[in-house]
Amino acid sequence: MRIGLFGYGTMGKMIERIASDRGHSIVSRIDTPGEAPAFETLDIAIDFSTPEAALINVCSCLEHGIPVVSGTTGWMDDFPKAEHLCRQVDGAFLYASNFSLGMNLFFALNAHLARLMSQFPDYALHITEIHHTRKLDAPSGTAISLAEGIIENSAYTEWRTEARSPEVIPITSKRVGDTPGTHRITYDSKVDQIEIQHTAHNREGFALGAVLAAEWLVDKTGVFGMKDVLNLR
Repeated sequence: MRIGLFGYGTMGKMIERIASDRGHSIVSRIDTPGEAPAFETLDIAIDFSTPEAALINVCSCLEHGIPVVSGTTGWMDDFPKAEHLCRQVDGAFLYASNFSLGMNLFFALNAHLARLMSQFPDYALHITEIHHTRKLDAPSGTAISLAEGIIENSAYTEWRTEARSPEVIPITSKRVGDTPGTHRITYDSKVDQIEIQHTAHNREGFALGAVLAAEWLVDKTGVFGMKDVLNLR
């Protein structure tokens, strides 16, 4: 498989190594906003760029008939535009805020726990996410996805960095050293506390998941997520 990379930072380089180990070729490395690859040389593209460049990158791929996987966070206001274009051109687009296999299992666990806890309003909910100091967006896309999973399965209606009502999920963001990513869901009452946590030991899990997603997406049509790749329902 011939892969084009949008974004050639730490994640891009790690994806290149893992993809090469799995027998794929990286034929394009784009790290400048507005720059485009020779699309005819690509079988698929993987985007880990910036919030400002993600929509342009994804749409350019779809317009040229190239399936695209994106893990860039911080551009969700524009996501519906990419989704609409994908369906309009019968393209293939897969987005995930986090490609870690363990985190996607954690997403499913989080949704199940939210359904259980919705029966017990005495427990106050709080989400905490911790990442490295180079991370640009806060809260993380993963934390937002966790909050959305809770909202879909409970009486909570929205998330904020500061919550002032029982219907709002508070998210606290911390930026510490070189932390790959920690996400904690806490339900706290006067008598006890229930907590689940996912801790990434390194970023290789994110890169491997992105390559697996790219392998899965080839020859498909539609808008997908990691639930589809891992068959999580």
